[in-house]
Amino acid sequence: MAGPPALPAPGALAPGRDPRLGEEQLAIQASVRELAQRRILPRAAAIDETATFPWDVVELLRGHGAFAIGFPLAWGGVSSSALSLVVAIEEVARVCATSALLLAVQSLGGTPIALVGTEAQQGRLLPDLASGRRLAAYALSEADAGSDPAAMRTRAVRAGDDYVLDGAKMWITNGEVAELIVVFAVTDPAAGAHGISAFVVEGRPPGLTRNPIHGKLGIRGSSTAELVFDGVRVPAANRLGAEGDGFALAMAVLDRSRPSVAAQALGIAQGAVDEAVRYARQRRQFGRPIAEFQGIQFMLADMATQVEAARGLVYLAGSRIDDGGPDLSRIAAMAKLFASDTAMRVTTDAVQVLGGAGYVREFPVERMMRDAKITQIYEGTNQIQRLVIARRLLE
Repeated sequence: MAGPPALPAPGALAPGRDPRLGEEQLAIQASVRELAQRRILPRAAAIDETATFPWDVVELLRGHGAFAIGFPLAWGGVSSSALSLVVAIEEVARVCATSALLLAVQSLGGTPIALVGTEAQQGRLLPDLASGRRLAAYALSEADAGSDPAAMRTRAVRAGDDYVLDGAKMWITNGEVAELIVVFAVTDPAAGAHGISAFVVEGRPPGLTRNPIHGKLGIRGSSTAELVFDGVRVPAANRLGAEGDGFALAMAVLDRSRPSVAAQALGIAQGAVDEAVRYARQRRQFGRPIAEFQGIQFMLADMATQVEAARGLVYLAGSRIDDGGPDLSRIAAMAKLFASDTAMRVTTDAVQVLGGAGYVREFPVERMMRDAKITQIYEGTNQIQRLVIARRLLE
């Protein structure tokens, strides 16, 4: 009879190796971390200070194939794993939340095409997203239809071989720069949520106006815009799925995109812990580093514990997308809720650890605190996440 399995020899697992990650994820984590620390970190403060879209970071991610993470090989990707994507987003967000959003939104725009696009649509559109040749956007929210997307008013009316789009979308990330926008619009007003359809708008067609939104609290270098559609013609061949399937598609996409926002929040929180620990070791008061004071030690311990707990949920959510678990909606909402709340708490505590230094832009934790706030709002507010979780529990 076989005995118990042998335990790994001491030191068999390298320090810092996360057993939740496979070889593919570990390799991506190492390469993206090196790229982020060496090339993106030196740019992070200036991107925030000037509130300018980081085209140089776009080129950097293109040149290193980073946009291809999360896209299968058949479409020019390097990995179809959602877990690989959240790991990459976490590493970039650790130094620059704005830059991490580039990866997250590229996947967000590609996901509806991957889920319901025809073979012809996938073969034509997804390679451009995987390479980064075209940046993507996802246009669901409207001024009066944010947490209630079924209340959208943007219309799509069939006109021969085209649809004609009229209406406006609000708070669209990459809205100014995207060359491929997935737009949701009402095709049957009498059918409610079942009358919404999805379309791919390519390039800069006549009738599409992009109004940039300025003055954001955080992610200041990200492009956020209102999109106004005034008689924009979209080929019927660019409709995703059947008429009326758009709302169900939008909800399925959000289940798969919320872990990306959770990963962004996780990276911001980890970056704040890194800065707080570094500062506590260097800052001296009463003749010794403040890291030697128990009050600071307890704060750091709580911050690190919260971040590690969030990492567990974020990685679980990524794995659920990969394995197709039936509880994806609940786990994705939990990851987004917990990681974003953690990011807000941890960054606020990091500012406190730095004291007066934490309140000025010379140090990055005040930027991290501002960036963290949006993760509690977009991809569904955290109040909506609680509703999703509760409904799944009570089904």
